[in-house]
Parts: sequence; structure tokens; C-alpha cells
Amino acid sequence: MNMKSVKQVVRVQPGHRVEVVAPELKEGSLVNVVIAPCGERNEGSPNSVLAFLDALPVGPRAFASWEEYEIHLRQERDAWDR
Repeated sequence: MNMKSVKQVVRVQPGHRVEVVAPELKEGSLVNVVIAPCGERNEGSPNSVLAFLDALPVGPRAFASWEEYEIHLRQERDAWDR
């Protein structure tokens, strides 16, 4: 069954309960539920990978520039035995 994603903002109820009502979901279906406080980034958000990559320290590169890499690729392609 192909279900659409459901995104809701809900209020934490007494007893620290969270209730999600989604009539478009089929009863008995398994679904993933992720709870994140409003205003905070969710680990599963697409931007979190970019933030992770930006946070990595600069390290050694195989090629000093993109141009050097393209030259290497061109040489590899031209050397390929057809």
C-alpha cells in the first residue's frame, strides 16, 4: 500500500502523551513516528547531512583542485583498452 507522509504539530498532553490522528492511514498499518521539539532540527531532515559534511574538518585530498581531478579522469578514460 502506498501511503502519503503525514506531518503534524501536536501538543504534549498530560502524562507526557502525544496523540497523532491521521484518518488517511489504514488501521493496523505500521508507520514510523519521529518526535522532535518545534524549532529544533530533526536528524532525519535532508539538511542534516549537509550540516554534517560542513562540520567535517578539512582533510587531505587526492587532488589539489577539481581541474586536476578532471585531467586524471580524462587520462584514465583515454588509457582504457577498448
